[in-house]
Amino acid sequence: MAETQAGFNARLRKLDRRQGIAFMAAVSERMVPNYVLYAHVNAAGDPAMLYNVIDLVWESLNVKAAKIDFDKQADKLAAIEPPAEDDSFGARRATETIMAVTTLVDALRAEAPEATLEVSRVSRNGVRAMIEMSEGSEDAEQLDALCREHPLMQDEHDFQDAVLEAVENGEALRDLRTLGRNGGISNLGLTLD
Repeated sequence: MAETQAGFNARLRKLDRRQGIAFMAAVSERMVPNYVLYAHVNAAGDPAMLYNVIDLVWESLNVKAAKIDFDKQADKLAAIEPPAEDDSFGARRATETIMAVTTLVDALRAEAPEATLEVSRVSRNGVRAMIEMSEGSEDAEQLDALCREHPLMQDEHDFQDAVLEAVENGEALRDLRTLGRNGGISNLGLTLD
């Protein structure tokens, strides 16, 4: 098995601010199709706005002198969140995407030492929810084992490991964003096609 979750989290905590932002941007980017699918199915939300905010995050990483009002971007994200009364599976996954990107934007606005861990956790929790919904078990131990061994969770761990390694090794932001886009396949294995 790969390194423990505690070991992975310790590596996340060692990232400098810029590396942490890059990690969160790639992980968030991979979650975007979940929001877009929700928006298309429900004729709600604003995928273009979400893509715009993500583009601005990458721009802030690429252009040191970029002047971007992330307070304004946080307000835009709050405005496109699914309604609180929509408790559907798709709405919860879309909300997780907004939560991840909002956490990322918050980290750009001020020091947020736990933000990287939070975005990592939000993405993993979405995968766990997908596994529970599709193959759930009443038995908590059985469910934990199922989630640990499930191909979707294995893929999530492999993806986050790859992003963390790329960030630690100073890989080009363009390559990191391509990794985050994951060929258009989300952390839940969903695609817009």
